[in-house]
Amino acid sequence: MTLFEKAKHLLTGETAEQDACQFLLKQKLKLVCKNFRCRYGEIDLIMQDKQSLIFIEVRYRHNHRFGSGAESITPTKQQKLIKAAQYYLQQTATTAQFATRFDVISMSSGNNNNESKIDWIKDAFQA
Repeated sequence: MTLFEKAKHLLTGETAEQDACQFLLKQKLKLVCKNFRCRYGEIDLIMQDKQSLIFIEVRYRHNHRFGSGAESITPTKQQKLIKAAQYYLQQTATTAQFATRFDVISMSSGNNNNESKIDWIKDAFQA
């Protein structure tokens, strides 16, 4: 991958996360944290929905040649997300009263390539 391709890929990922966040805010979720990083991995978005704390993985696919974004979340990636979420919860005492879940936002190019198609998969996997 060339430096240009890598920069474009990172910009696309950031744009997808911003679009996913805006979509979820319109669904009345509250943003708690973006891009939480620890030694176990990264959580793209952490949001609150009433009394639930939601750990969200955002995946974007320009085409479905290799499957959807949701299909790209392997059991290994799920375990990394679970460990990162457990670490977050240990570091944040105020979250003790919340139920937790793992959601996936799978995005793909729309028909006119200007709009992304968003598929929100609630409770996508269990810890």
